[in-house]
This record gives sequence, structure tokens and C-alpha cells, in this order.
Amino acid sequence: MVRIVKKPEERRSEIISASRDLFLSIGYENTTIQDIMTKLQIAKGTTYHYFRSKEELLDAVVEEMAAEYVGVVEQSLNVCKGNALEKMANLVTSGRRGSVATSTMDAIHRSDNRVMHARLLAVTLTRLAPVYARVIAQGCKERVFRVEHPLECAEILLAGIQFVTDIGCYPWSEEDLMRRMNAIPSLIENQLNAPAGSFRTLFKNKRNK
Repeated sequence: MVRIVKKPEERRSEIISASRDLFLSIGYENTTIQDIMTKLQIAKGTTYHYFRSKEELLDAVVEEMAAEYVGVVEQSLNVCKGNALEKMANLVTSGRRGSVATSTMDAIHRSDNRVMHARLLAVTLTRLAPVYARVIAQGCKERVFRVEHPLECAEILLAGIQFVTDIGCYPWSEEDLMRRMNAIPSLIENQLNAPAGSFRTLFKNKRNK
């Protein structure tokens, strides 16, 4: 068999992609380094040259998934020239477009992917909060928001909304979800000290999984 030599970044990306596929198909808990080696037909030394453990591989997969999502959001925001209220609407809308496929979310929410799910939430929040903070800061300059700590405000809002509407964190009932979704616009307005009704339509029919 002819040995195929690949560039380091190409090989690393290949290992991450294969790991991502396996984590989503059979679960992070059920995937072994041997599974990844078998899928790619590479030696153990090759795998461990790039990643010292399965945990490091998980971190790389999660970083890639979060970067893809936040990239869609940032790209959409960068072409939005409106005021802070318009940009906040853009963030929510682009966030929906950036969401991963339902089949992927179903896989992430499985019990054998709990660790992956928790890390993905944390990394996504860490990457996304500064994007929201920039819009909140703009709103403060435009005097439509009054917030002393934009980044911390963004972190708390994103973390809170994610937890109370994510059925992967807890099997909330449909009634619980709708009750919270209906309250979110006014809660955000209060947190940002925004004009009443500013976010009334932002989360309409939105179910964050």
C-alpha cells in the first residue's frame, strides 16, 4: 500500500472532520480513538501527533462547530448598517439561519453526547457574547439602551435564554417553553433599559433547541 503524505493542516482538519462525524453518528461517549483511526485508515502515532486525547479532539470539534455558527452571525451583522435595534434583530435572524440542522441537534441532545452538548453551549456563548456586546454598546451610544456592562449583560442574557429554552438541557414542556418565549422580549427590554416594545417580534415563533 502506498503511504499517503498530507500537509499537517490538511491531516489535522481530516481528523477533526472524522471525529465530528463519529461523535454525531454514534456518540462522543461511544467513540474511541481506534474508531477514528479505522475510519481514516491512519496509525495511532498519526492521531496522537495532532491530538493527545479524545478530550482534545472534542475541544477541536466544538471549536469548529461554534466558529461556523458565529461566522454566519458575524457575516450577516457586518453588512447590516442599521441602528442598534435593527442590528439586534439581525443578530436573532442570522442566528436562526446559522443554526445547525435538526438532525445534528438531535444527535447533540442524545445522552451519549451530553459532554459535547455542554461544551458546545459554553464555547458558543463565549464566542457570541462579544458580538452581542458590540451591538449593545452601539445602542448605549445611540441612547436606546442604558447598560453599564455590555459584555456581561450579553453573557447573562445569552446564557439565561439558552438554558430556559434548550430542551437538551432539560426536557421542558411545550407550555414551559411558550411561557418563557412570550416573556423574553420584555425581559430583554428591561435588562437593556430599551424602549417598551423594542423586541416584541424578535422571538416570535422561535424555539431555541
